[in-house]
Amino acid sequence: MSGDTVVSLPEELLGEGVWFRVEEAVTAAAVRRAAERLASDLGMPDRRVADLSIVAAEAAGNLVKHADQGFILVRAVRTPEHAGVEIIALDSGPGIADVDRAIGDGHSTAGTLGIGLGAILRQASCWDMYSQPGRGTVLAVQVWPDAPPAPGWVAGLTRPIPGETVSGDAYAVRQDGDRRQVLVCDGLGHGGLAAAASHEAVRTFLSGAFAPPAATVDALHRALNHTRGAALAVAELDTSAGLVRYAGLGNIAGTVLAPDGTRRGMISMPGIAGHQRRQVREYDYPLVPGAVVLMHTDGVVDRWNPSDYPGLLTRSPEVIAATVLRDAGTRRDDAGVLVARPS
Repeated sequence: MSGDTVVSLPEELLGEGVWFRVEEAVTAAAVRRAAERLASDLGMPDRRVADLSIVAAEAAGNLVKHADQGFILVRAVRTPEHAGVEIIALDSGPGIADVDRAIGDGHSTAGTLGIGLGAILRQASCWDMYSQPGRGTVLAVQVWPDAPPAPGWVAGLTRPIPGETVSGDAYAVRQDGDRRQVLVCDGLGHGGLAAAASHEAVRTFLSGAFAPPAATVDALHRALNHTRGAALAVAELDTSAGLVRYAGLGNIAGTVLAPDGTRRGMISMPGIAGHQRRQVREYDYPLVPGAVVLMHTDGVVDRWNPSDYPGLLTRSPEVIAATVLRDAGTRRDDAGVLVARPS
């Protein structure tokens, strides 16, 4: 993350997005320009670029005025038909005690993101928010050129270690009927070589045949032998069977969070995909309606406890992932979080 005035968005960053640490007005202006540039590069019509500009300016401006440790992610979001821009703003400030009141235009508050929420939400195609007094606020806003797609069942976030422009953590998603598979991977080390390993895992995963998680992990292990290697895990969410099937190599953490508060950790085998592995084993876990599957790299610590966040697991996957990244992500490593809720 950086407070630099970054406006150019290289092609390799369009999928991952660009993080900004928002503390000064000059950075807020850079966030707005970056969002405008991305929308133009994606071919969005001028009127929606203008709407996005308002969203970016208000979200970043509120962080400058009110936030403690404010950050914004600007990234592209895509469907097969079209593309939009997503802005995720998060902070560790005092939070908003009354979100409904804060949404009203002209309302001023000592909490973060309390000014201009009405303006942001009027321009948004879709949005979601979670705010907790004493912990801060997470706001996810999408602006699409026309009607937005249906809410997604999965979302991921990655963040590079400070000083790097690319993250060695990555994720991918694919679907075959009721079977939905996700990949989370962590390239060894940091920087370009770590990112290359993860990107090769993502490419192999998305281009390969749909196979059970253990077979998929085996295929990824073979594909990464020319890279520095990665920790990775594949989860298959089979809603018709009510199961999560899971296989992993290395220290990717996976957890099934049930609506009643029950947590069930999922097992990965020791090893490094591409270099060292024991026999890959696949495990099945119950997937009850309303459950959330959370996976993350070792750049996110396990101290996060959903019971400390009332109502969070009912929010969108984007907001859940951003909250976990904010509160459990370490600044000493790349960090990646994926949240899936298929029902």
